[in-house]
Amino acid sequence: MNRWLSKRLAKTVWLGVSLLPALWLVLAAFTDQLGANPAEALIRATGDWTLRMLCVVMAITPMRVTFGIPVLARFRRMAGLFVYFYVVLHLLAYSGFDMGFDVADIAKDIAKRPFILVGFSAFVLLTPLALTSFNRAIRALGGKRWQALHRLIYAIAVLALLHFFWMRAGKNNFTEVAVYAAVIGALLAWRIARVLGGKTS
Repeated sequence: MNRWLSKRLAKTVWLGVSLLPALWLVLAAFTDQLGANPAEALIRATGDWTLRMLCVVMAITPMRVTFGIPVLARFRRMAGLFVYFYVVLHLLAYSGFDMGFDVADIAKDIAKRPFILVGFSAFVLLTPLALTSFNRAIRALGGKRWQALHRLIYAIAVLALLHFFWMRAGKNNFTEVAVYAAVIGALLAWRIARVLGGKTS
């Protein structure tokens, strides 16, 4: 597996698979397959894929260490950028398709539904991680500072989960929330156990 994953083709496959949800949403939008409320469908789908990609990013190091597949580290940067890609789509679907980029309406909506502000906070924290995902930024920051900055991914995951939970609380639907909470909780527990054991990577 290490040999196959080290090939350039593996990254191309990863890129293609990560783009599939976005391509499907574009196709669904142009073929009227998003249902009676396309804006809500786009918001929900892009939010779901942001959470899924976030779980993938958080799972890469545990999988690399547990199963002895060091080459998985090559995919972490791309996976992280796709988290940002889908959260930007999520933000655009809400602010553009749903709210028409009307700042006053968005402010009123946030006042009524504070979970939106929690989600936006996660986006704000994620932005410097996306901007420093390149080799030049790593060299400029230095390895230790770069690693410290990118540990924000765990706080971002908690905020994203809180955003999702709060949103679903209004509909009294917690099934998917429980699944994501279990996955993110397990990955956080793994990281905490590793830090307590003196491991930092």
